[in-house]
Amino acid sequence: MADKSIKQPENVPGKYYVDQTCVPCNDCVKEAPNLLEYNADETHIFFKKQPTNPIEEKQAKAAMAVCPVDAIGDDGE
Repeated sequence: MADKSIKQPENVPGKYYVDQTCVPCNDCVKEAPNLLEYNADETHIFFKKQPTNPIEEKQAKAAMAVCPVDAIGDDGE
């Protein structure tokens, strides 16, 4: 389960986030390419945009579901 106390600093504010346990496997980016992106040195992924419609919300949930290390969280903000 993702830990909101160790969120990646690049995450935009909002409900979804990636924490520092991320191992950039690319699975989540495939699910939500318009919401997630690699940091500059490609050592982790972060939310560049929060979902703003039902399709993006579904993509964020799918990205969370495929994360092999449970680094994507939803804190309900």
